[in-house]
Amino acid sequence: MIEVLLKTLPFFAIVGLGYGAARTHFFTEVATLYLTKFVFYFALPAMIIRFSANLSFSELVNLPFIAAYLSASFVIYLLATCVAVLRRRNVAEAAVEAQCATIGNVGFLGIPMLAMLMGPEAVLWVMLVLAIDQLVFGSLIVILIVGSRDGRMSFGMLKTVGIGLIKNPMIMAMGAGLLCSSSSWDLPVPATEFFDILGAAATPGALFAIGASLASKSAERITVAGWLAFCKLVLHPGAVAIAALLIFPVAPYPAAVLIAATALPVAGNIFILATHYNVAPTRVSASILVSTVASVVTVSLVIAWVSRLYS
Repeated sequence: MIEVLLKTLPFFAIVGLGYGAARTHFFTEVATLYLTKFVFYFALPAMIIRFSANLSFSELVNLPFIAAYLSASFVIYLLATCVAVLRRRNVAEAAVEAQCATIGNVGFLGIPMLAMLMGPEAVLWVMLVLAIDQLVFGSLIVILIVGSRDGRMSFGMLKTVGIGLIKNPMIMAMGAGLLCSSSSWDLPVPATEFFDILGAAATPGALFAIGASLASKSAERITVAGWLAFCKLVLHPGAVAIAALLIFPVAPYPAAVLIAATALPVAGNIFILATHYNVAPTRVSASILVSTVASVVTVSLVIAWVSRLYS
């Protein structure tokens, strides 16, 4: 455990560095915004293209892996929804809380950190988790929020969801990389070096941006935030572990990466959605802050445990 904690500490130290820089106003909110844009639109897509260009689509279609992740995630999603309903929250708020309980920071934290801690082969499985999050749960939250306000499904709502997916740079990067690999077209050496150099900025840039963005987060509604953080950091990886190891025949290494990916703290893009639709942004903010701080310990514990599955 101590050995794994020491390996994860540099990642969280960069997060802390970003937090300190923003908290002292050395790094402004505008600077954080543009750093986040750089990572989201340039550095992370470059990293994803570089990895996915060497994959095949058939490698991503791993049905036991997908079934384990979806089934366990929907159990936690429904649990968080039921708790929200019992607290008399409306559909939109329940959807946002369920999203916090289920969707982790896979893109900004998972891809760079797990690739370095569990090997570059982990990127394939982390990208599969990311794709499911974007395609299934990213669409679901928009449908529930907009549908609850309009009272019905509409073409405009489905169009919004579709355009959002198409414009997502990580989904586009994954598609571009898989297109290269499926066409048996090798990236030219200059292109490979370009994506290597640009993608190398993803890890420090993403971690620093996470920390800087946390400086503006609030710790209000700590009870609800604590519950959602518990769902995300403990219940979600626990449910996925049961599904992947006991119910569906997922191989040891992919199962280990899947469990580690689901142990990550609440995703920052949920705050963007909550702010955009004006649905419990303070609650989401607190959940991100609490889960990220707690994940310094919980993620280390999970990675230490899952490493035994394939070592």
